[in-house]
Amino acid sequence: MNTKQKLLVAKIGGNIIGNQEALGSFLEDFSKVEDPKILIHGGGKSATTLASRLGVTTEMIDGRRITSAENLDIVVMTYAGLLNKTIVAGLQKHDCNALGLTGADANVIIADKRPVQFIDYGYVGDVTKVNNTTIKGFLELGITPVFCAVTHDKNGQLFNTNADTIASEIASAMGELFDVSLFYCFELKGVLENIEDKNSVIEHINLKKYSELRDTGVIADGMLPKLQNCFEALQKNVSKVHIANAEFIKDNTTKHTTLSL
Repeated sequence: MNTKQKLLVAKIGGNIIGNQEALGSFLEDFSKVEDPKILIHGGGKSATTLASRLGVTTEMIDGRRITSAENLDIVVMTYAGLLNKTIVAGLQKHDCNALGLTGADANVIIADKRPVQFIDYGYVGDVTKVNNTTIKGFLELGITPVFCAVTHDKNGQLFNTNADTIASEIASAMGELFDVSLFYCFELKGVLENIEDKNSVIEHINLKKYSELRDTGVIADGMLPKLQNCFEALQKNVSKVHIANAEFIKDNTTKHTTLSL
């Protein structure tokens, strides 16, 4: 029997962040979750928009951002600045005492620069350590940490890091101390059998089913790394992983996708 305290780790993406009404509704519902909770957010679309306004080219390969020095500046300004503080202020509005963080703050997420193999991703970091005892300390103070997708290497270098991966790594590390549920929140109800049919939600996916869906092309593009992160989390201390739209946060009986090994 699991006697650990429950912890919700939730990640929201750009389609919610970019919609003021949807974001406000999610933050209100998230603030009402009584268990300790952690929020992770991306914001790539906002970074791309700012880059365009500043005349900086954004290069993407297979859905992943190539982060030049110029793009890193924009990523940090957007993720750690405007978006992070907007989300924190939105939670404070609903009496959820939140603290906005990058990986560098309190040394909570350390990363190495992604090595160059076939592609040079630039200033992109791969997570090597999450300081779960520090994060636990925030939770014990009644603070809800809000992480953006920025990490550091302890040598003064910041990195752009995939937010789905950060969510998986934080959830896995916190799973050593808590009974963790990981929730990937996006605009759809879950993983779809048919992308044209928004109600064709695949309600349960295990590793075997994932392989079948990947081989037949049902799961492709940006969903591939997302689901890979989900299964890595399940293999490392996370109790449950859900992929759903924002309604799930207030009613977990709504139709969604649950992943298991």
